Amino acid sequence: MEHPATVADALAQVGPRLRRVRTHRNVTLTALAEETGISKSTLSRLESGQRRPTLELLLPLARAYRMPVDELVGATGVGDPRVRLTPRRVNGNVVLPLTRQPGPLQTFKMVIPATRSTPDPTTHEGYEWLYVLSGRLRLILAAHDLVLESGEAAEFDTRLPHWFGSTGEGPVEILSLFGRQGERVHVHAPKVGAEAATDDQ
Repeated sequence: MEHPATVADALAQVGPRLRRVRTHRNVTLTALAEETGISKSTLSRLESGQRRPTLELLLPLARAYRMPVDELVGATGVGDPRVRLTPRRVNGNVVLPLTRQPGPLQTFKMVIPATRSTPDPTTHEGYEWLYVLSGRLRLILAAHDLVLESGEAAEFDTRLPHWFGSTGEGPVEILSLFGRQGERVHVHAPKVGAEAATDDQ
């Protein structure tokens, strides 16, 4: 059982850690409030330590920052130097976060099952880069319907309607790098269509 003083010390560090994550990512309190639905004043008091961190507050923040709650609050294992990457299921996919620190770009390894083959395009803020490790990936981007083979890559602005999944022939294993709007990765695939022909920032 963890000593109460240790728990209190850990909770006291949550606010400053939340502030560091937000400022490191250049996210304003106003933007974070809009994304999480938590009021700006509550977020400010949470970061300053005037508001106790609860799961109700931390879950939306973890989703907004795309990081596990235990990493957000600093609840890492002690005494074992090995990094334990825990896969989780997201919309039927097996997702393994590879990025261990907060930052503008987050990296994931994904295994997409053969059953995820029905397109359902969506849009959101951000920029994504995909690399196919094995299998065949179907990518729908705006009016384009493409199939990427193993070893091929694509990058696109996620404000365009997009969807990716299996061709239905079998599972697909990919690497995904996702960044906030304006971020670019350094490996560039050929642009897809006129919509993607924007200049790099």
